[in-house]
Order: sequence, then structure tokens, then C-alpha cells
Amino acid sequence: QVQLVETGGGLVQAGGSLRLSCAASGRTLTKYAMGWCRQDQRQERELVARIRWSGGSTYYAANVTGRFTISRDIAKNTVYLQMNSLKPEDTAVYYCGLAGRWYSAYELVKTSAYNYWGQGTQVTVSS
Repeated sequence: QVQLVETGGGLVQAGGSLRLSCAASGRTLTKYAMGWCRQDQRQERELVARIRWSGGSTYYAANVTGRFTISRDIAKNTVYLQMNSLKPEDTAVYYCGLAGRWYSAYELVKTSAYNYWGQGTQVTVSS
């Protein structure tokens, strides 16, 4: 069993910052990539950022590029999402996902590439 636990969500004013963390634990599993997705009531879950576990290459959705930074701590089995210059439209539940096998960069943009998910953490940005 693999567990992903997200922390760090909350309420922040527009222009503010939050840092999300996702700790992976449980049975030994090769992590090929981890990603952060978000979902609000109106839209499907969308990928905002992902990082390959080996090598650390990253991808960002266009609407967060320049504002969000994804990183990982291999020793702690933890991935982070630093979110700066937050906007009200960033309000959503943020989920951490883990890809348990290799996927191409094109495939890793899709939420279907992620086999395991955390329970989500709410981020609310007030205007």
C-alpha cells in the first residue's frame, strides 16, 4: 500500500504564497514521477506541475508557469509545490499524484499517468 499525504493548504489573499508538501510512504515503490493536480467544482482535475523523480526534469501548465515551482527531496520521499503570486482562480483542491512506471513527457501531462493519489488539500485565494 502506498500513501500520499498532502499538507500546507489554507486561505491566503491574492498575491500571497503557499507551500504544499506531499510525503510518500508505504511499500517500496519505484517513483518515476510525481505531480500536483488541482480540481475545483467546475472543472476536471488538471495537472499543474510534475517532476521526474530521477533527473528532476519539470513541467508546468501555462497558467502557473513563472509562479509555481515543483521540487523534490529524494531522502524524504517528499515533493513540494511552492506557489507564489496566487490568484483567486488558483482556488481548488490540490492533489499529489505518483506515477509508478515510466511514461513519456507527453503522457505525464495526463492525470491518468498517476497511479496513486493523496486525499487532497484545499487552497483558497481571496480577492
